[in-house]
Amino acid sequence: MIAGYPTRGEAAPAAGDNRYRETFDATIRETLGQAVRIIAAEPALAIPGAAILRHQKRAAAARKRHEQEGLLVPPVMIVSVTARCNLACAGCYMHGRGGNHRAEMEPEVLASVVDEATGLGVSIVVLAGGEPLVRMEEIFCLVRAHPQVLFAVFTNGLLIDGAVADLLAGCRNVVPVISFEGSREHTDRRRGDGVYDRLLSATACLKDRNVFFGCSLTTTRENFADVTDEAFVRQMLLAGVRVFTYVEYVPMAPGTEDLVLAPEQRTELQAVLASHNRQFPALFIGFPGDEDAYGGCLAAGRGFVHVSPSGDLEPCPAAPYSDVNLAAVPLREALRSRLLNRLRETPEALTESEGGCALWANRAWVEALIGREEAPAGMPGGHAAAGGPEKGIVAVTAEHDDAMGE
Repeated sequence: MIAGYPTRGEAAPAAGDNRYRETFDATIRETLGQAVRIIAAEPALAIPGAAILRHQKRAAAARKRHEQEGLLVPPVMIVSVTARCNLACAGCYMHGRGGNHRAEMEPEVLASVVDEATGLGVSIVVLAGGEPLVRMEEIFCLVRAHPQVLFAVFTNGLLIDGAVADLLAGCRNVVPVISFEGSREHTDRRRGDGVYDRLLSATACLKDRNVFFGCSLTTTRENFADVTDEAFVRQMLLAGVRVFTYVEYVPMAPGTEDLVLAPEQRTELQAVLASHNRQFPALFIGFPGDEDAYGGCLAAGRGFVHVSPSGDLEPCPAAPYSDVNLAAVPLREALRSRLLNRLRETPEALTESEGGCALWANRAWVEALIGREEAPAGMPGGHAAAGGPEKGIVAVTAEHDDAMGE
């Protein structure tokens, strides 16, 4: 089994077959186990691996009990804690979502959501944004309150200095994941002049304090060769990176469809990650990965859910649709929402697409479920195609001011 993927040749369950959950749980166990083995080879990188693995075992058992009672709890919850950011990167999904004018979850709501999620059996909490470290104090309160839970913080890295690295070194259950686009050329083109060198300064702060951290690589047709190249991987390893997360680009910005990975690149990516996992002392994970192996997309609570900055419970960061808000409804109840149930019950909406995301490719049908549009032909209840979102992405790479957009 490859970290992030079931082994090729394993029978892939159909989208309506619940066996995929056992497959995904096994993938999580193997991935966490591989992380522990990496750390064992570098003891200075100590994270509470044994405690996290014990929590994963207990969480998996809790999810199974809830499933028998008719409640589907995903192993992973992605929480976008803010839409604010100190960058305005070309192609950022948060800009493509729209609705960023809504108020963020209050600290007590955010804490309550994470408390309930971990109590229900969520194994891994991903904190994202925007730039999640603009809510730094709240994030550290969360990770300290749940020392047995693994938190992955996807950050642009620009707020990480010596002081922040000291805080991260004191919270070993949090793994910072810093965004690169590959080489200096690709990173600065999308994120702004000088960003690449600033990120290397951030990684140096983390490496000096033996923090276990990773990098996030938005993988496009344009930078595919760069981010998968062994020379780039070796450079990142020297910088201290021990987790490589390859996130396939989703064209939420109109006119960026040509950046989506070609079918042959998606196939090659899986082979490259398998090879890198065998060759290098690091984790190589693909997202969304080989969805066929899980019987379709893992969104909508099948494997993960997304919480928006305002508290909306959504199928996925790339599917900004919701019929329930966690400031008003407990997570246990929200996981039974009509929208999530309908998505899980409709296998044809969860099959892999050439657009990097099945739900985004079928967004007209998803919008019809919540009454925004008329469902398109070929989908349940549909007979006419609908258009895309009202707002796209402004291709800007200049850095905002230090006020984080406030």
